[in-house]
Amino acid sequence: MSRNPSNAARWLLVVAIAVASSTPAMARKSDRNQPMDINSGKQEGSLDDKTPTILSGGVVIDQGSLHAEASRAEIRSRGGDISQVVLTGSPASLQQQMDDGSPMSAVASRIDYNIATDTVVFTGKVSIKQPRGTLSGERVVYNMTTGQVTSGGEGNGRVQMRIMPKNAAQAPAKPAPAKPDPAPAPARTDGAEGN
Repeated sequence: MSRNPSNAARWLLVVAIAVASSTPAMARKSDRNQPMDINSGKQEGSLDDKTPTILSGGVVIDQGSLHAEASRAEIRSRGGDISQVVLTGSPASLQQQMDDGSPMSAVASRIDYNIATDTVVFTGKVSIKQPRGTLSGERVVYNMTTGQVTSGGEGNGRVQMRIMPKNAAQAPAKPAPAKPDPAPAPARTDGAEGN
């Protein structure tokens, strides 16, 4: 593990905040002050910066309302501090409750948080969901310094977004008004019988 194991997963909270920042709701700030629990089948690493710490075998990370799962996590350090964290899986996933109580979830084949560039890159069947909307595509990049979100598809792939009206995200949809029954056909007066 890195020299400060509690820092090893702080990036995960940052990833959730990054995802949440692309929509009006913000990630639960109190999660960052909660203890972090990391569970995996295997851990390999050294106490220096030369080799990354590798977690594998069903990686599960919990901190407050934040929950992440991945097949594998790779944590790189520089100068004793974490510099990059990569989660991979089929898919890797994040869930967190926002400050307003709404849920946020994100899945991708790969979630890469680079601390030096302050960016989070989601790649491979990305899907980010909140009550106010969804974003999906093959690649989503979030610059945490500028707040810029860039999405794209691979090849002919497309980015798909759905933005719900504010009132639709807060209240259940009202049923459509009932349509009146069609008026009966007028009676024939020419003496002919119907079809």
